[in-house]
Amino acid sequence: MRGTLFIVAAPSGAGKSSIVNAVLARDRSISLSISFTSRQPRPGERHAEHYHFVSAETFLEMIAAGDFFEYAHVHGDWKGTARQSVEPFLAQGRDVLLEIDWQGARQVRQKMPDAVGVFILPPSRKALEERMRSRGQDSEETIARRLAAAREEMSHYGEFDYVVVNEDFDTAVGEVCAIFTASRLRRDVQVARHQRLLTTLLTGEPSGRDGLF
Repeated sequence: MRGTLFIVAAPSGAGKSSIVNAVLARDRSISLSISFTSRQPRPGERHAEHYHFVSAETFLEMIAAGDFFEYAHVHGDWKGTARQSVEPFLAQGRDVLLEIDWQGARQVRQKMPDAVGVFILPPSRKALEERMRSRGQDSEETIARRLAAAREEMSHYGEFDYVVVNEDFDTAVGEVCAIFTASRLRRDVQVARHQRLLTTLLTGEPSGRDGLF
């Protein structure tokens, strides 16, 4: 059976990356897709760990070659998910997590309507601004631009299946983990995963396996 594609999106400063990292530390069955971006690395960011950092020219060449599963122009830079970072894992039955923006999420949902989308909101606009400033990495001009874009980004929460408010970090992480667990227990997913078990339970015919699972 194919794996489940999880999408996590949020406005800049809502704590998306921190939540995703904490969720991945708890849930080892998910593969994180490392996005490509044309922006410069921030302090502490490493190539192929946080992003694949490439030039704008290289990014546009990849678009022309059809290398991306999704891509978008965000805050003046390109961001995208390469096909090889998603499709092979799903085909092998591995769950994949995309940490992307709403534009990329919309593209993904058009291709894969069964993807599970989670949108993370800040508890207030004041908290959002404070989180942006606490990074100490962006200029005032960049912060002003990101705050102006945040309202537009947050208006797309209705395109997602779940909404999590990141007021308390540990609570938000637990809620995202619960969403992933619940999604794996959906009837159609469980039927595909346990066809032999269901046949045994309903017909009495042996499944050819020891135990239920």
